[in-house]
Amino acid sequence: MVPVNQWERVSKSFNTDKPTTFRVNTIKTNGPSIREKLESQGMKMENVPWYRDAFILRKGSQRELEKTDPYLKGDIYVQGLSSMIPPLVLNPQPGELVLDLTAAPGSKTTQMACLMKGLGQIVANDNNPIRVEKLRANVDHQGATLVNVPDAGDGGLLWKNHLEVFDRVLLDAPCSSEGRFLLEEPSTYGYWRKDTNQKMAKEQRRLFKSAFYSLKPGGTMVYSTCTFAPEENEMVLNWALETYGDSLEIEDFSLALPAATRGLSGWDGLKFHPAVVKSLRVLPNSDMEGFFVAKLRKTKSVPPPPPQDFSHTNTKSDDKND
Repeated sequence: MVPVNQWERVSKSFNTDKPTTFRVNTIKTNGPSIREKLESQGMKMENVPWYRDAFILRKGSQRELEKTDPYLKGDIYVQGLSSMIPPLVLNPQPGELVLDLTAAPGSKTTQMACLMKGLGQIVANDNNPIRVEKLRANVDHQGATLVNVPDAGDGGLLWKNHLEVFDRVLLDAPCSSEGRFLLEEPSTYGYWRKDTNQKMAKEQRRLFKSAFYSLKPGGTMVYSTCTFAPEENEMVLNWALETYGDSLEIEDFSLALPAATRGLSGWDGLKFHPAVVKSLRVLPNSDMEGFFVAKLRKTKSVPPPPPQDFSHTNTKSDDKND
């Protein structure tokens, strides 16, 4: 899963706390203005080459940042760099109807609102009532008025009332979070068990079905996780291509990330569909966590599946810079 020549650097990342990173809320302000305000308070920041609205805090702590006016006014959003990738790949456009299927706490939702310049509509769904309230609070704080947050609901069933209505769908799926492991913080991996990957993959396939059927023909979907497990990444894509055939395509995309590899061509004796390698594995480093991203297009309408029992699976989720 990790190239041999990258292993030493990747392994060190599991012992390294990541710096505070944030993006500018371009609905309210702009990067140069934020930089001037924060640096006038003694903070130092570094631009992110592949995302002009994102910064790495090099001098100053997150606690200090959270006391500043830009933070308190919702002019910035503290968010992990890897977490910013899926909305950039999805690339939602002003005026579109977009679904964030598993949205809380709202980092990617509010980022998409910025990319859409506040025009259009985003439906931000989550299944946990407490997390939905946090999502609403973040959306309000960021001034993302185009976001509609319905009451907590099972994302796996959402397609039934939204069949083929969305221009774009983001499925940042609940996962085993292996890309966030830190050896000195047992809470980041203490939940992991031998069957965790298989359990998560089952839920991911269920959510994928809902995302697919909610998407318009010709629409774009991004599937992402913060884990390394092929069971939750390439194997989910391979299942999707086998299930939906020529109605679904994986697309190439370009993003100049510092450390990334193509998706795996096979795993554990299973050879994947050739298109699966178009996905992207983001390798963790001193600034970024591990991530997996794939861009897909629905090529034609597909009849909905017959009624069945969509049982819900409990999932692990971590709000930290999500």
